[in-house]
Amino acid sequence: MIGFVMVGTNDLDKAINYYDALLEIIDLKRTVTNEKYVGYSSKERSEDIEFYVTNPANKEKATYGNGVQVSFVVNSKGTVDKFYNLGIKLGGKDEGGPGIRPSGEYYCYLRDLDGNKICAFAKINN
Repeated sequence: MIGFVMVGTNDLDKAINYYDALLEIIDLKRTVTNEKYVGYSSKERSEDIEFYVTNPANKEKATYGNGVQVSFVVNSKGTVDKFYNLGIKLGGKDEGGPGIRPSGEYYCYLRDLDGNKICAFAKINN
């Protein structure tokens, strides 16, 4: 079981603006903010942080992991579309637009402002 996910950033303020808007679409809100990191929780369980964005603790440049991806399960194709479109509008980069993948589920892929690969997907009925 995964407790939470954390991605690095080189500009926390820009990352906050990006993720505050993007994660709102999937009902996550920022519940922790300090000079080093922010944490996002579901609106129903604000005490359980699920996703962090942080400046690296070692003070070196944040880099993305090649082959690493954070995936958010959402409740509809429409939410996947909104997530992708807003992520791109906010400055993210396309890694695969919304669509049905070989698994039969509906996915989108993009990179955030620091190059972290993020995904939203919905389980759909065939």
